[in-house]
Amino acid sequence: MSDATNSPALAALPASDAPTVRQRLWRWALPIALVLLLLGFSAVDARVLSPANLLNVAQQTSYLALFAMAQTVVILTRGFDLSLGPTVSVVSVASAMALAAAGGAGLSPVAVLFLGLLAGLAIGLAVGAFNGVVVALLGVSPFVATLGSYNIAIGVATTISGGRPVQGVPDLFSDLLYRGSVFGVPAAIAIAVLAAVLLHLALTRTVFGRSLYLVGTNPRAAGVAGLPVKRVLALAYLLCSGLAALGALMMTARTGSGEPNLGGSLSLQAIAAAVVGGTSLAGGRGGVGTAVLGALFVTILSNGMNLARIDGYVQMVVLGAIVILGVVLDRARLSGR
Repeated sequence: MSDATNSPALAALPASDAPTVRQRLWRWALPIALVLLLLGFSAVDARVLSPANLLNVAQQTSYLALFAMAQTVVILTRGFDLSLGPTVSVVSVASAMALAAAGGAGLSPVAVLFLGLLAGLAIGLAVGAFNGVVVALLGVSPFVATLGSYNIAIGVATTISGGRPVQGVPDLFSDLLYRGSVFGVPAAIAIAVLAAVLLHLALTRTVFGRSLYLVGTNPRAAGVAGLPVKRVLALAYLLCSGLAALGALMMTARTGSGEPNLGGSLSLQAIAAAVVGGTSLAGGRGGVGTAVLGALFVTILSNGMNLARIDGYVQMVVLGAIVILGVVLDRARLSGR
């Protein structure tokens, strides 16, 4: 069930405002589309429904779900983070350099892992703090602020790596965040599930989470009600980049090196997943469920197109069209409420 229907604002509605038939149809539209998408691609290539490919889809979804959840946090406040992709790149490079340096210094494996994780998370949180200060305290629009940090992060990632992959990531790092498993569940999926549960609890059971919905629904009213709107906005961007940094560390473990181009088009993919899942760009509607469903849709679409050997540039066109379609559908949902 989508978190869009479990937001604090909707939870307070009286019984007479229960979801209508039209709203229930919207709620089931994406799950039905997912099934049809799988069946459609399986008719083109039977490998789509193979256990190996479904496991691959689940692992790929775990990465994109983290980034979609990150975008959801700021989209709830009527913003978005264009710098998410480059943040992934700079975190990947910085963590790989820290891992290589710590390993070369002869530190213990545990110390090496700790320093690598710390460096990556610190860089990610630094980007989030920058975005939060510029948006919340300086009043710069999220588009301009994150576009600026987008270019800064790309420049930093390229400069410190020389534009080349950073080698020296220890096998233990990859074993922990990629090749390992928790009770038989691949590490990437386990980490994504844990992050999803914690974020869901934060959004639905804490003052900060409820404040995100209220600020996104009506920031002026939230301020009049005494909510620290600027602090909420700043923390939203900090949390967004923190989740992006976690995803970046997981992707670095998968590739086994620090990649200055690792972020690629992740900013657009994450926004597409969040919006298609049902997170509203108008703010105040969305959650973990919408992010995960949207990430699953985008991943299945990409996986199916790859197996069908559809050109990568065509896939970019399709992804852009999905973002537009998601916005159109969101407006249709709102007009039908």
